[in-house]
Amino acid sequence: MIDCFDGHWAFLSNFYWNEIEFEGITYPTNEHFFQAMKTLDINERRAIANCLTPGQAKRMGRRVALRPDWEDVKESVMLEGLCLKFADEQLADWLLETGDEELIEGTTWHDNEWGNCSCPKCAHIEGKNKLGRLLMIVRDMIKDERGLV
Repeated sequence: MIDCFDGHWAFLSNFYWNEIEFEGITYPTNEHFFQAMKTLDINERRAIANCLTPGQAKRMGRRVALRPDWEDVKESVMLEGLCLKFADEQLADWLLETGDEELIEGTTWHDNEWGNCSCPKCAHIEGKNKLGRLLMIVRDMIKDERGLV
């Protein structure tokens, strides 16, 4: 099990710096991409893409004009961002190096939707680990594309 997306496994984090291009805009991280997709306003998307850090992008994403279908599409948007991210051959190779390990975004900031928080307040809650689950789907897709299944 890999349950901490830092150090050797930092590339699994949405905060990992790698450019993603989508609809003519380049996003420095998957976090920038994901936050920008919360809105349909191209100017807000560009502003998020220009944020200096993924943390700034996340904060800005909380203040955008939220697209009406966001709750319905956010998981598919995350999957799309991960597919774009791991289209990078080096990142894809690193993802494959995780083998068949279960990938869990272990957090301490109470994120039990995309991860699994281990703080004392959340210790009794089983996180949904949506990010980890989507990463494992992308890993399987890469294995399939490369004929490794």
